[in-house]
Amino acid sequence: MSSISRMATKDLEYSNEADIALAFRTSQMTFKSGYTRPTTFRRRQLEQLWQLVDDSVDRLCEALYHDLRKPRFEAEAMELLVLKQEINDALLHLDEWVKDERTKPSLINRFGSICLKRKEPKGTVLIIGAWNYPLSLAFAPLIGAIAAGCTAVIKPSELAPSTAKAISELLPQYLDNNAFHVINGSAQETTRLLAQKWDHIFYTGNGVVAKIIMKAAAKHLTSLTLELGGKSPVVIDENTNMTVAAKRVVFGKMMNAGQTCVAPDYVLITAKAEAKFIAALKEGLLTMFGENPQTSEDFGRIVNDRHFKRLHTMLTGGKSRDIVIGGQTDENDLYIAPTVIANVERDDILMQDEIFGPLLPLVRVIDVDDAIEFINSMDEPLALYIFSSNKKLIKKVLDSTRSGGVVVNDTMMHVSERTLPFGGIGPSGMGNYHGEHSFLAFTHIRSTMIKDMNPLSEAAMSLRYAPYNSTKIMFAKLALERVPEFKRGFIAKHLKWIVLVLVFGIAYHRRRRIA
Repeated sequence: MSSISRMATKDLEYSNEADIALAFRTSQMTFKSGYTRPTTFRRRQLEQLWQLVDDSVDRLCEALYHDLRKPRFEAEAMELLVLKQEINDALLHLDEWVKDERTKPSLINRFGSICLKRKEPKGTVLIIGAWNYPLSLAFAPLIGAIAAGCTAVIKPSELAPSTAKAISELLPQYLDNNAFHVINGSAQETTRLLAQKWDHIFYTGNGVVAKIIMKAAAKHLTSLTLELGGKSPVVIDENTNMTVAAKRVVFGKMMNAGQTCVAPDYVLITAKAEAKFIAALKEGLLTMFGENPQTSEDFGRIVNDRHFKRLHTMLTGGKSRDIVIGGQTDENDLYIAPTVIANVERDDILMQDEIFGPLLPLVRVIDVDDAIEFINSMDEPLALYIFSSNKKLIKKVLDSTRSGGVVVNDTMMHVSERTLPFGGIGPSGMGNYHGEHSFLAFTHIRSTMIKDMNPLSEAAMSLRYAPYNSTKIMFAKLALERVPEFKRGFIAKHLKWIVLVLVFGIAYHRRRRIA
């Protein structure tokens, strides 16, 4: 085991079975009491979470460095500042998000009805974080859960033990201890957590574990949000600005040493453009990380020995390919250099699974149609990147592929945009979050109809009561059957007004008879 792994794992204490049962029971009882529903409570908890992050910058950055050798800029910009931005957004819009939405009733319910979409918390939720961004991937969903009025149990990743330890020590000092709990552990503790009857589970990680979580959730018909990954492709138009494209690909690929769920996984490029793109990649990597990235303070490390060996196998296990940049490794330091590999065949080991490391394969395609065909031969990725100024080409790729998200002429930046939902499709995930979408992920939209009981509305709705006859069927059709626009004549287009007159006429006639 490397010195980094030993340093990171020595102090994390796992929760026992009694801890798990108590955390679930307390959270559930607290939610059922209604304690977390007032917006004043939610606002206070969000403020406290912001204060936790603000007070603990050095402690959290140090933990992230121990776990991943994460550079200070990445720790602050990609984890802490992102969280503070999300909290600020929730505080700013909370009153708007929780407000009931009034809808316009259809014709059959037009009289004496109020229709509402109530925003209600799902209940007691489980949040299972990931190791690659161990702080933000635990706390970002928590922001949505707090805003929605839920109680939550957070399970940080044990593969980032220093950050997990910081979370478990800091969170109880700032958030309500009856509503929010932290459970530490590995597979055994997670299995015990999944045995509980949660109202929602939010998981970030890989597809293999996601299937286990889905199976556990199915026992209780628990709703899920699954934030997974996949092989996110980059399509390079040979006429694009190679210098800018290369810098932006390097940024997205080498952030966190490639251990990002939306990192560019591979590049699709024509033979004509490949050499120019490789030259631009070399220049971009040299500018960002210097001649020897191992000595750069801005380049991270692989999380542990197991993932290092997995990536080393990918690096050395292929045939008929060329390492054109990088390729150096140091197992004792968990270091793999930023590496670009050309002439990668479509059945290469690099193309089988998500890479999740600083290895960038270049796959040659004939043209954009060939690139589209290749993308569609793979599972739907979490992200798709297109570098081109050709609007027709961009539209063609967008119209012909599927992915969780798309960025044109950049990488990863859509994740930072709170107005956009972030999530996958198919094997890359289920559901989405960020901004208001985080609130909605933990919210049940409760359809609510409030009817009055005055004689006029009762008379208008009397045709629904037995005994039925041909007259009632006729009026039911008038009220419920909507003729498509292309089938409408003059009478059909004004049918709703005719129905209104008839319904009021019937109601008036019945009322006079009663009188």
